[in-house]
Amino acid sequence: MPNKGTPLGPLRILLVEDSPEDAELVVDQLLEAGLQIEFERVDNEPAMRGALEAWMPDIVLSDLSMPGFSGYYALHILRELHPSVPFIFVSGTMGEETAVEALQHGANDYIIKHQPARLPSAVARLVRETRSERERLRVEDELMRAQRLESLALLAAGLSHDLRNILQPLLIIPDLIRDRSDDPKIIRLADVIAECGRRGHEMVESMLSFVRGSRQPSERIVLQRLFQAVGMLLKSSLPRNAELHLEVSDDRIAIEANYTELQQVLLNLALNAIQAMPDGGTLSLIAERVAGEEDKVRIRVSDDGIGMDEATVKRLFTPFFTTKSDGTGLGLVSCHRIVESIGGQIQVQSQLGEGTTFELLLPMFECSGDEDAEPVESNRVGHGERLLVVDDEATRLSLLGNALSSQGYRMRLASDGAVAMRHLQEAGLPDVVLVDSGIPLLSAGQLLAEMQAMGYRGPAIVLEDANAPAFADGEAPSGISVHVLPKPLEMQRVFRAVADALGVG
Repeated sequence: MPNKGTPLGPLRILLVEDSPEDAELVVDQLLEAGLQIEFERVDNEPAMRGALEAWMPDIVLSDLSMPGFSGYYALHILRELHPSVPFIFVSGTMGEETAVEALQHGANDYIIKHQPARLPSAVARLVRETRSERERLRVEDELMRAQRLESLALLAAGLSHDLRNILQPLLIIPDLIRDRSDDPKIIRLADVIAECGRRGHEMVESMLSFVRGSRQPSERIVLQRLFQAVGMLLKSSLPRNAELHLEVSDDRIAIEANYTELQQVLLNLALNAIQAMPDGGTLSLIAERVAGEEDKVRIRVSDDGIGMDEATVKRLFTPFFTTKSDGTGLGLVSCHRIVESIGGQIQVQSQLGEGTTFELLLPMFECSGDEDAEPVESNRVGHGERLLVVDDEATRLSLLGNALSSQGYRMRLASDGAVAMRHLQEAGLPDVVLVDSGIPLLSAGQLLAEMQAMGYRGPAIVLEDANAPAFADGEAPSGISVHVLPKPLEMQRVFRAVADALGVG
């Protein structure tokens, strides 16, 4: 019986048959067997193509020979438009050789019209097999995506440490430059370097957050300024036959998000829009309040390019789906994650030949003015206090030593716990110790415990990586005052931490 097994539900059947009477007999046979069906009959190529473009049947039943049309050609059309849909020949002229030939052409089965008893069970079997195969392929595809994301996560985690170390000097050097020059141009250059370093670190964290799903620290972002920055970045990518239109309805509109991530979203959408306008056009970025919702802001990124069909739009936010030959299929997925992480929504509207609009609906608050900038502390505050710095990353160790020396401190530098212990034995105990949480040979906790045993009671500043807790192997010694300083480091925070620990600020 065809109804044994998984329930099939209503079946959509396309009948390729020139005889209405024969088509009626086939339908009656299926209905009598208990199948729920809806069907459409065609008997020529234009009608068949039109039907297959309008909807996808669960199965196609076709006569072999028809005036002006061939069952073999009907099979060819089906395989061209919907390769996975099963096809059965139902014919009164089919001998053994013809049946074999039909299967060789790609038909799934054949039924003799005058012996239709097997038709319902054949239809049910092929529909179940096809659905099962599609589900298997879907599960395999999801598994493959999961494996690729896992591999990406491992790669991102491996790269992040090295990238942080490479970028760390961009956060430390600017403070050294400011302390050694009063030239406004040099100080401005230091500010640019520091900003590049900070944004670079945020990009590393954004890469990690994509695969881990974590959220980056947020800040107040005035959209007028963000749009200006995005416009500057897009100038080099905008072809001569394309125009950029930026509009913010109210320069007080602001949101709370991670600047680098939100900038990444707008740049990604804008660059996609530019590529979608090979013949030129207008790229528009517009931000406005949502009417009737005072706590919402709408950002629209629109182009009048080639547009997308409905099938492409539905898959846009699927990992690794891309329409570009050199694309990764991760850009829009990352945009979707970032927007959702700040409580927003992202939607897309597109028509072939009419362009595309991405709409971001984000929570908003008003910003009345500039945020207070942290004061730059450039005066020497140290008076020869002894500092021990322990860090296995050579560049950061050297920069920390130079930076703190410029503040008037006397430095001892160690690349690991063993070197630090040798310094302690040779030069005695310091006034304060800075130790990286990931040093080799002795952990930060073990080193502080050894120092406590030697009589050290001073403060300790531990440089902690977000992925490696400072005292994962146990608690800090109870007799030592410990201040944890998160990486990546900014020298003004290091200066303040040392000054506070020594009471010399």
